[in-house]
Order: sequence, then structure tokens, then C-alpha cells
Amino acid sequence: MAEKTEHIEYGPLGPGHEPVKDPMKGLRGVMAGAMGMEAITFYLVLTVILRVDNGAYWTPVNWGSVTVLATAMLIMSFLQGRSWAVKANIALQVIALFGFFIHPSMGIIAIFFALVWWYILHLRKNLIERMKRGLLTTQHM
Repeated sequence: MAEKTEHIEYGPLGPGHEPVKDPMKGLRGVMAGAMGMEAITFYLVLTVILRVDNGAYWTPVNWGSVTVLATAMLIMSFLQGRSWAVKANIALQVIALFGFFIHPSMGIIAIFFALVWWYILHLRKNLIERMKRGLLTTQHM
């Protein structure tokens, strides 16, 4: 059986070398910042469920689940360098979508941040592909 070889189309300067500065480090910073902002936003949902409809949504299950989710997001904002961080980020986004059961405003915020994370992961995929093809400036310095 013949071996499959992956053909990579390199840029005009060839594959280059490892980038002088790690571009993934900057992306991890973006991911940490996004997760931190998301945690703060979900903590603010607590004020919504407390005040809307005279606190009708302020149940132990609701405020407890919001607090646990926001705390997990805050902790994850410091763990973006781990190999499993991207999977954990995606899992938190899926869990956040269940916020519609707590209050519609939480679900809307979850959709907004899911779109933000979709875009960040799109940028990550693009960056990895550009690194493979030798298209980063710092690969040819």
C-alpha cells in the first residue's frame, strides 16, 4: 500500500523556520482576555436575575449555576497555556448556552460570546495554517 504524503503549498519564500516570536502566545493572550471578559459579563447576569421581575429568577439553582459557570470562566482565563484549554473553552461555551433556561438575557450573551469564540478559533486555524506554509514574516528574518 502506498504511503500518503501531504503536499503543503509553501509561500514564495519557502517554509522558513520557526517564528522568532511565538504568534500563538499572542493568541493565547486574546483568548485569556476574551474568557476574562466573558466571566465578568456572566457575573453581571447575577444582577439581572436579582432585579428583573422583582427577583423571580433569583433561585438558589439559578444564582448558584451562574456563579459556578462565571468562576470556571475566570479560572480558565488564567489557564489558556494548557494543552486542553481550547476544548475546555468550547465546553464552557456549550454549557453557557443553557443559560436560556435561567434567563433569556443570559442565553443572548452566551450566543454573542459563542460567536466571539468561533471567530477566535477561526483566527487560530488561519494562523496555524499560515505557519505551516511559511507565510509569517518572522519565519524569514
